[in-house]
Amino acid sequence: MFMGPTNNLTYLVEHLSAVIGKQSDQVLQEQLGIGLSQFKILMVLEWNPRVQQQTIAMSLGQTEASISRQIKLLESKALVSARPDPQNRRKHITVPTTLGMQITEAASSIMRRSFGPEYSSIGEDKLIQLIAGLQNLHDVVCRPGKLGACDHPLGL
Repeated sequence: MFMGPTNNLTYLVEHLSAVIGKQSDQVLQEQLGIGLSQFKILMVLEWNPRVQQQTIAMSLGQTEASISRQIKLLESKALVSARPDPQNRRKHITVPTTLGMQITEAASSIMRRSFGPEYSSIGEDKLIQLIAGLQNLHDVVCRPGKLGACDHPLGL
């Protein structure tokens, strides 16, 4: 069996993530004028509509500074509003606007239309197995105590 980089799980997952990320970013930019990073923030807000930027950063495995920059872009497009947390003025609570939630739904639909046919081409049974396998891998990699572990079950 060939032992190239696509036989290495870490390389393969990272490579696929990068390629799918670039493709997703391009389709979202072209059709909605938002990038993948902004869409991911909107998805977190869809799951939990009143959270601190720190929580968003932890959920996405990003820095608070990068989330803050993206939130400023989302605010300029009237997709979210960020206000100081009344209990700690140094922290900010981010809330999606009605337009922000509409854009999130539109982006989800665009992603399904853009990638659904490609993903379904591998067959429904294999796709279900792949999703289950990735969910199991998530549970192992993101278990409590691990570096970068998350505290959510993939929004399920």
